[in-house]
Amino acid sequence: MGSPTERPHPARPGPGRPGPDATPAPESSGPPRALPEIHRTVLAWYAAHARPLPWRDADTTAWGVLVSEVMAQQTPVARVEPVWREWLARWPTPAHLAAESAGEAVRAWGRLGYPRRALRLHEAARAIVERHAGRVPDRLEELLALPGVGGYTAAAVACFAYRQPTVVVDTNVRRVLARLLLGQAQAAPALTRAELDLAAAALPPDPADAVMWNVAVMELGALVCSARSPDCPSCPVADRCAWLAAGRPAYPGPARRGQAWHGTDRQCRGAVLQVLREAQGPVRRAALAPCWPDDPDQLDRCLDSLVADGLVEPLSRGRFRLPG
Repeated sequence: MGSPTERPHPARPGPGRPGPDATPAPESSGPPRALPEIHRTVLAWYAAHARPLPWRDADTTAWGVLVSEVMAQQTPVARVEPVWREWLARWPTPAHLAAESAGEAVRAWGRLGYPRRALRLHEAARAIVERHAGRVPDRLEELLALPGVGGYTAAAVACFAYRQPTVVVDTNVRRVLARLLLGQAQAAPALTRAELDLAAAALPPDPADAVMWNVAVMELGALVCSARSPDCPSCPVADRCAWLAAGRPAYPGPARRGQAWHGTDRQCRGAVLQVLREAQGPVRRAALAPCWPDDPDQLDRCLDSLVADGLVEPLSRGRFRLPG
């Protein structure tokens, strides 16, 4: 089934992070009695404090939502916004991107990181053109069938572009619900079925409120109920927070460490791609050496991995370029 005409939607969310889509909660896991009041309070807080992010504009298409969601996976919103604007100005529809080479998508991705996401968006754009006449589909199963679109992204597009009250569970949502309803400092390291059931049970019964609730809880987690320094005095539902009432007990699990960057293969791969982005044509292996001079073996290993991932195309006579 092709996608229907994209229609108006409520304020758009900050992009979320990978996770699963909607799942119904079992009858035994009903919501706390305080939830109606929590719903009203959080929705009112969001109406007053939502950030004016461009993908929240009422005229943003489902394609704009999809691009924002993919870009913001493991990437701060502040870094996403300028690149998102450039992409939507250059490729306002999937057809515009599909008509370009994959290499142009990688080039325009810039320094957002995890550049395979650029390839997946390019593949998704072509699939949308081929399967859905150029319109982003609205059905979860069709969204999930697009290259690179997982459960979280499918649910987010269905919810925020098409006003479907799916359950959208990102890192911020997991943390807010863990603290607010369970009294836990952090969610589990990996998403659990119990968290999905809790998120489903916490949705407001009104579909429009459910759509807005998803973005409001995300925003609360991003701006107030942050991972390391939650601003409890500013929280609109502090008086209902189980974690705060329990004295803010520490997370009992293992410490969560950030990912290293300096000297890693990720940094090396990024350096190689930057050279290829800036080049006017194919680049010889010798010309790549200055971007990673201290470890030529690591450079070769990373170059091989970029070729294997489809991010770099090898040519004759030891030359390389972005994929054509």
